[in-house]
Amino acid sequence: MFKSDAPLLLNLKPSWHKYSWLAEFIGQIPHYRRNTIATVRLALEARRLMFALAEREGIDFNLEKRGILHIYRDRQSFQHASNVNVLLQEGGLERHAVTAAEIKQIEPAIHGNYYGGFFTPSDATGDIHKFTRALAAACERRSARFICDAQVERVCVANDGVSLMWQNATGKCVEVEEATADAVVICAGVASRRFASMLGDRVNIYPVKGYSITVHLDDAASREGAPWVSILDDDTKIVTSRLGPDRFRVAGTAEFNGFNYDIRSDRIRPLFAWTRRLFPNVSTARVVSWAGLRPMMPSMLPRVGPGRCPWVFYNTGHGHLGWTLSAATARIISDVVESQFRTRSSMRAVGLRRKAGEQDPLASTSR
Repeated sequence: MFKSDAPLLLNLKPSWHKYSWLAEFIGQIPHYRRNTIATVRLALEARRLMFALAEREGIDFNLEKRGILHIYRDRQSFQHASNVNVLLQEGGLERHAVTAAEIKQIEPAIHGNYYGGFFTPSDATGDIHKFTRALAAACERRSARFICDAQVERVCVANDGVSLMWQNATGKCVEVEEATADAVVICAGVASRRFASMLGDRVNIYPVKGYSITVHLDDAASREGAPWVSILDDDTKIVTSRLGPDRFRVAGTAEFNGFNYDIRSDRIRPLFAWTRRLFPNVSTARVVSWAGLRPMMPSMLPRVGPGRCPWVFYNTGHGHLGWTLSAATARIISDVVESQFRTRSSMRAVGLRRKAGEQDPLASTSR
């Protein structure tokens, strides 16, 4: 934990945000079983909804339905995984134990010696950038408006809606724009905590940095030597995805270091070393390194639902499972918003009838 290349790195510099989050995280340990099962059920529902959406909208995002293989190097870690597997299966996930020989059969490209593993045949991977771009286009066809490169300065409840002010950078000029919306859904990643505080809510999201490398498979040997099945290495906390025939993504590590986007060579280096060790035929001559901040809640579950103020809603805090859970939480929050607006419309209709002197049918029914 205190080594620069460790899977988990904690900057000990004092921060109320960081230490309050860690305290709440420890407080969630007794709810580990409940939270794990809830996460699995959300993920399975999200996968069903996402596949249906992609098919309906014709979204091509390098979808590969080849499963994910969790590998373990010793008996102790495998036994711990067996205990966790009981919870995953209770949540409805199809996941079974495999031997060292079966690991090589499932993914022939992998090198190394392993005690055993667990295989989830129903898992899938894809290119999130392709997916979200196509999803945005589908929204635009339905009259959605996207404002990019904007810095939101203010969000507040105003009369019968929500007022927003943002700076929009267009060329060399910075324009200030304002708008009033019927409602707002805060799904702003690590910035959600700041917006929530403007609206009187506490959403204790902490930015946990993760790193990844995308290896470009430019030659035949690299394409043949890279795995198609996703790999999750429990010892190093590294996970992989194959993005089509010519890209291989390797991701991992968790870093508690505040709002820091630096791509550190000492944190990226283990991803290179791991790739060369397990997949020695893959060339790392052309690699894109990346770092991003995962919006983590102490419970590891997202915050989905209404806020304290009317017409304020949250769909945020998905952590490292943002895309995995997104379709399910989007469905949940859309149902919540629709329900509140139906109630709002009914209350307005009752108010208009009373103003006009008509009898409220709901009141007479209750009597």
